[in-house]
Amino acid sequence: MRVWNEVTLLGCLVFCAAAGAAAQVPQKDYLSSQEADKIRDAETSNEKIKLFVLFADDRLKKFQYELDHPSQTNHPQLLNYLMNSYVGCIDDAADQMQLGVEKQQNVRAGIDLVAEKTKEFLEVLKKIKADGKESEIYQDNLDDALEGTQDALNDAEKAKRSVAPPPVRRKS
Repeated sequence: MRVWNEVTLLGCLVFCAAAGAAAQVPQKDYLSSQEADKIRDAETSNEKIKLFVLFADDRLKKFQYELDHPSQTNHPQLLNYLMNSYVGCIDDAADQMQLGVEKQQNVRAGIDLVAEKTKEFLEVLKKIKADGKESEIYQDNLDDALEGTQDALNDAEKAKRSVAPPPVRRKS
C-alpha cells in the first residue's frame, strides 16, 4: 500500500511539472528564438511594434528573393512559410498597437510606423499578385497577406484619430 501511494505521488509530481512547463509562454512558430527574445526584452509597445514591422519587412524581402532565386528543395513550403510569417508579424504589430491604445500608452511612433510601412507593403504585395509568378503555390496566403496588411493600415489610421496628440511644451 505504501509503495502504491509513493508511485501515485510521484506520478502527480511528474504530471504537475509537465503541466507547468507547457503553461509557459508559447513561442510563435514564425519567430526565431533570437527574434522572440528581442520581442520579450523590448520594454515599450513602440519597440515591440517596431520589431514586428522589421520582422515583417524581412519576411517580405526573403519572399521576393525566394521568388527570384528558387531553392532546389522545399520551394513551395518556403514561399508559404515566409508569407505566413509575414502575416503573423503584421497581425502582431497591429495587435500590439491596439493594446497600446487601449492601455493609453504613447504609441504614436508605432502607429505612424505601421501606417507608413503597411502602405509600402501593400504596394509590394499588389506587385507580387500582378506578376503572378508561381501564384498557384501561395495564392491563398497572398490573399491573407493583402487582407491582413489592409486591416493593419485601417487600424493604424483609426488609431491615429483616437490617440491624443503628444503634449506640447510651452515656453514660459
